[in-house]
Amino acid sequence: MSSQPYYLQGSRFTVKMNSVIGWLARHGLSLAGTAELSVRGRKSGKMQRVPVNPHTYEGAQYLISARGHSQWVRNMRAAGGGELRVGRKVRAFTVAEVPDSEKTAVLRTYLERWGWEVNQYFKGVTAKSSDDELLAAAPDHPVFRITVDA
Repeated sequence: MSSQPYYLQGSRFTVKMNSVIGWLARHGLSLAGTAELSVRGRKSGKMQRVPVNPHTYEGAQYLISARGHSQWVRNMRAAGGGELRVGRKVRAFTVAEVPDSEKTAVLRTYLERWGWEVNQYFKGVTAKSSDDELLAAAPDHPVFRITVDA
């Protein structure tokens, strides 16, 4: 077992598609609910942008990293928040990272909504997987509860 946190880097095609999806969100076109996340880089201090799938569960909003402990996740942990943008609508927010033991229902509903796009990153775990299987996958997929600033 590797001591490195799980992270699945995107292919060239995925990186290019993310660039296009982010550009579309930045210019006001959200595909299936996507938004562009901006978070301050923990090393550079510059705002880093990446498209994300904000997910609502029981009235709260979440950001889930399907590909694992990515750069945006590390930056989010350091910054404690960021911005979500779709066109001119920009929502600043703060985050609280959800403990693994509390992720099961959020991950299940996320996979129900976004599985068509992200199942490939969950190593065989799907929305129909058991609670134990989702719990076993939880450490590989950081989840942040977001609170939009007033």
